Amino acid sequence: MDTAAKQSPAPVDAPGPAAYRNLIMATIGFTLTFWAWNLIAPMSGDYKDRLGLSSFQQSLLVAVPVLVGSLGRIPVGALTDRFGARLMFPLTSALTILPVLLLIPAKNSYGAMLAVGFLLGVGGTTFAIGIPLVNSWFPPAKRGLALGVFGMGMGGVALSGYFTPRIAKHGDNLPFLVVAGALVVYAALAGLLINDHPGRKVPTDSLTHRLGSAGRLRVTWELSALYAIGFGGIVAFGVYLPTYLKTWYGLTPTDAGTKAAGFALVTVIFRPIGGWLSDRIHPALVTSAALGVAALMAIVQAFDPRLDPTGTVALLVMAAGLGTASGSVFALVSQVTPQAKVGSVTGIVGAMGGLGGFVPPLVMGAIYSAKDSYSIGFMLLSDLALAGCVYAYGRMRNVRGDG
Repeated sequence: MDTAAKQSPAPVDAPGPAAYRNLIMATIGFTLTFWAWNLIAPMSGDYKDRLGLSSFQQSLLVAVPVLVGSLGRIPVGALTDRFGARLMFPLTSALTILPVLLLIPAKNSYGAMLAVGFLLGVGGTTFAIGIPLVNSWFPPAKRGLALGVFGMGMGGVALSGYFTPRIAKHGDNLPFLVVAGALVVYAALAGLLINDHPGRKVPTDSLTHRLGSAGRLRVTWELSALYAIGFGGIVAFGVYLPTYLKTWYGLTPTDAGTKAAGFALVTVIFRPIGGWLSDRIHPALVTSAALGVAALMAIVQAFDPRLDPTGTVALLVMAAGLGTASGSVFALVSQVTPQAKVGSVTGIVGAMGGLGGFVPPLVMGAIYSAKDSYSIGFMLLSDLALAGCVYAYGRMRNVRGDG
């Protein structure tokens, strides 16, 4: 018994304090930058009234940071492979401070808001920094749960939806000052407390070559499609749900933000559950089941049920399904991607997930403007989720690590 114990080193199964310190710091950073990334959405109703925006213009305003942050994950993920999270996390957090503060002078001009929203997209790129960092510190048997815990940082959307309008009641500029201050503190702490894994392999080839290599993997695009449905659905609801609840159900901005925050909170809770389940069941099966549930709830919501209780239950169960799927997809990434390419693949997959969140708000706004109904949008979501459910079960459960 003693001999066997000596032959099985504990670190393989038991991550040390450094692993958990990096996980905690990465999760906090992801949360804060996600809050910053989503600062415009909870206030979009106010901007619509103040600037006289149409539904499409309002949707575009909240979608621009999503687009930029999503596409930005591709180079940021590759740069993280090269330079490590120790540099990239504090640097990206510090760069996010500028557009957060620029929201103050820009708030009375639609053109200026679009420009600042473009810069604000920087905050959405930290996802591609944290995944390879956490992935490197945890062994495969515990990686799903660890990545799920990191993914809880998307709760920054919930924090933004709940606290931003409430803080704004005490001063129009106060939410931006609070978030900027938090980012200053975090950037300083991240520079001190985040460390790359000692065994991290640093690629020597060019950024273009690494992205091309990751892009040639079939599994990169299969995972991208699944993540675009799961996480894209979360982002889309995070940025558009307050508008939907205010427009369709007549809620006040505060009530709409509160319910939207509840939706986001459920996705946050179920993301690590998706990772935990994926440590025990094949992540493709978890993804398939979760997307199937989301598809069913989207169909229910397409029939415009009363908000209490049917609509609320449908939206919350849909949130659980999308949250579980977003956790299980990245558990699958960690299984089938070489460690040296995790950042590059994560960047592409994360970008596609964010793009999946960019399109639906525009579609929902355009459909409502044309048809005065959101039903078509929910039916499209159910179709996509069902397609992902079938593909995850039929193809992804047979994928092996050779890509």
